[in-house]
Amino acid sequence: MTANADTQALLEDPVAVELLASTVPARLAYTWFDGTPRVVPIWFHWDGVALTLGCPIKAPKISALEANPTVAITIDSATFPYHALFLRGSAEVTRMDDVIDEYASSAQRYFGAEQGRAWVDSVRGKPMARIRIVPTWVNILDFETRFPSALSA
Repeated sequence: MTANADTQALLEDPVAVELLASTVPARLAYTWFDGTPRVVPIWFHWDGVALTLGCPIKAPKISALEANPTVAITIDSATFPYHALFLRGSAEVTRMDDVIDEYASSAQRYFGAEQGRAWVDSVRGKPMARIRIVPTWVNILDFETRFPSALSA
């Protein structure tokens, strides 16, 4: 499934642009093997088309995402007026032999250049999974002009 014109327009909205460039971790929601939902905070890299997440191959979420790739992601702000970006899509998991470029970029964005490079150097040579998600559904709340449906109804 690919994004439609409305999805692309929302991804270009100033609120989405702000949150996709922020240092707020994404909240990745996925389904565990027993059918229960799981949510984890995780760094992300946005390339204009897809969110890419990196994590150790041994992370339990990797096998769960391979079994059921349907995910939801939230990136939000912590101060009022709250801004929230909601994404849905399918996770494409690729097992790699080393740190992925997107993870290295994320580390530098979250930690700064020097500390980010040091962090990446500390995990170099360890297998990593690339989790790539192309949004197929997007919604934005800004609590200025766009409110939850229960408040705006």
